[in-house]
Amino acid sequence: MGVLLLGFSTGRRRNLVYADALTTMVLKIVRYPTPVLRAKCRAITEVTPAIRQLAEDMIETMRDANGVGLAAPQVAVDQQLAVIDVSHNPQCLTYLRVNGERVDMVKHMPVIFLNPVLELGKDKAVDEEGCLSFPRLRGDIRRSEDIKVTFQTLDGETQTWECDGLLARAFQHEIDHLNGILFIDRLSMAAKVGLKRKLGRLMEEWEEDEG
Repeated sequence: MGVLLLGFSTGRRRNLVYADALTTMVLKIVRYPTPVLRAKCRAITEVTPAIRQLAEDMIETMRDANGVGLAAPQVAVDQQLAVIDVSHNPQCLTYLRVNGERVDMVKHMPVIFLNPVLELGKDKAVDEEGCLSFPRLRGDIRRSEDIKVTFQTLDGETQTWECDGLLARAFQHEIDHLNGILFIDRLSMAAKVGLKRKLGRLMEEWEEDEG
């Protein structure tokens, strides 16, 4: 997910409340070809109240859109921040290790991650993906089955997660967003041949949606 994987839904929504009593809001998700989607996002060097609020707003926005992930550039912010929640499907992976210890994935969702560094496993798999910045467009994408990702939390802790399945795919999709890479860039050459006409038609539909 950002997302990623538009067809997947958490199946639930909740209002999150900040310590200062501010409630979350649903942000506008920008659509292709908005330039910020191609930005190589800036590292976050300080977790300010604005960053905390952005993270919670992104979770609310992701859930409102029935996504499983969302990256900051998808809400027009070029910073290395993304969120994921795959807790709707506890069977979507076979393992999750946090700092080397096996953990219950559901208890660690949603995950908010800053400044991620990704290591890819050797084995690859193809699966269908969508993206909240590309409504009604899906494609088969080849990605690593297993990943290791090290990132900072909002509390300044460094964590290392190792996983497979949908969570691994979601991390790869969102981290691509933070580097200005879109899922259409990872389509096969054959799929890209027919993409231009289809994408042009969809962009016209998106303009009508917003009109």
